[in-house]
Amino acid sequence: MDPITQEMLSSSSEINSFTINTTPLISTAMGSPSGSSSSAAVTSPTTLSRYENQKRRDWNTFGQYLRNHRPPLSLSRCSGAHVLEFLRYLDQFGKTKVHAQLCPFFGHPNPPAPCPCPLRQAWGSLDALIGRLRAAYEENGGQPETNPFGARAVRLYLREVRDSQSKARGISYEKKKRKRPPPPPPALPPPS
Repeated sequence: MDPITQEMLSSSSEINSFTINTTPLISTAMGSPSGSSSSAAVTSPTTLSRYENQKRRDWNTFGQYLRNHRPPLSLSRCSGAHVLEFLRYLDQFGKTKVHAQLCPFFGHPNPPAPCPCPLRQAWGSLDALIGRLRAAYEENGGQPETNPFGARAVRLYLREVRDSQSKARGISYEKKKRKRPPPPPPALPPPS
């Protein structure tokens, strides 16, 4: 198994000088199994949301990627270019078929037969990943101004991936329109 993939499953919690903020452990006193009056302190972690768990795993994975980088990279020296390198690295684990322009199924959302086009990370997955890493960076001491996950190059790359996958797969990625609240009812004139 690839070291990065292994890291996704492990729970390393430090990247260089930035550390992961984990929820504090709760200590509870419980009686001993023999029923005697002595008590022992037992710690149990509070339950994190699915989003928080995924954010922690993503952060650890990116940290592992930086440690495995040649030469190893510190988070403080990480730039948008390194984030793009990481996203391209993740493409090899993708499950989304993205048709090449010369493929007969280019632009078809449900092709009738298999083709040799590559599997890639879906745009939505990359977009969500960058959002989680951007939040994790700032939660772990990074300054918003120096956040490599918010770099212009990363935003442009995500837009390019979205547009190319939209064309290749025949799926439009339109922003969801926000529902506007209905206008307030007209004010009634005061009685005379």
